[in-house]
Amino acid sequence: MERMNMDMSGEEEEKENNEGNSRVCTTCDKIHESISKWMLPENARGTYLERANCIPPPLFIISISIAELAVFIYYAVWKPQKQWITLDTGVWNSPFIYRPDKRDEAWRFISYMLVHAGIQHILGNLFLQLILGIPLEMVHKGHRVSLVYLAGVIGGSLASSVCDPLQALVGASGGVYALIGGYFMNVLVNFREMIPLFGVFRLLLIGIIVGTDMGFALYRRFIAPVNGPQVSFVAHIAGGLAGMSIGYVIFSCFDKNFIKDPRFWISIVAYLVFLVFAVFFNIFLSPAN
Repeated sequence: MERMNMDMSGEEEEKENNEGNSRVCTTCDKIHESISKWMLPENARGTYLERANCIPPPLFIISISIAELAVFIYYAVWKPQKQWITLDTGVWNSPFIYRPDKRDEAWRFISYMLVHAGIQHILGNLFLQLILGIPLEMVHKGHRVSLVYLAGVIGGSLASSVCDPLQALVGASGGVYALIGGYFMNVLVNFREMIPLFGVFRLLLIGIIVGTDMGFALYRRFIAPVNGPQVSFVAHIAGGLAGMSIGYVIFSCFDKNFIKDPRFWISIVAYLVFLVFAVFFNIFLSPAN
């Protein structure tokens, strides 16, 4: 009798575990189905859903967002300045910010993404990269999303050093706009494979978000009275262009090896040509020298 009771209790526990796993799997499947409708054309959704799982989770976007938020809190709370409102001296003296007079410290061309000019700046960037970056990373995985994101960050700082050479640079807008640019191009190219109203809605949504954010960036750069140094807006444009080239190729090859795609190498060569030109400009031609 005792053995029978033990067997029955074991079977009940196993049944409860299976039911719990089933509920988790069902929820995960629903999430992936919704994401596939937003991120992929119809002919690619089946392949994605066959292999989709929640492991690994979108660690890159979550990690980079936590790092940016932590740096913002450090300068906003522990430094004596009005960082909640606008850029101030504490951030200007940060070892992370990109500054024209500190261009010999090469890490600043990447680390500037960790520092933000105020509460509106960081909230806008975090919202965009989480709402778009998490679904993109669930579909394309972290190594692809991080490649696109960092291409936008580096391209943004280099473009700013060429086109707006006397201005500082803070914020993750270059990386965020690279994700937006790659997603936008995939929506545009695959528009015929979508429900027309759904495709139009997505394009309008991207246009509204980009237009509003660019409007604020231009306002901060040219119109708003700023107590501290002004900040360049060029990274938005350069990040978007990086996304529309490198990001488009990578995101359109979600089920293929993008290294074998000739479009990827064309984009990489164009990116490297720009990188070499920007380095040459900064060393020999920049007004900031």
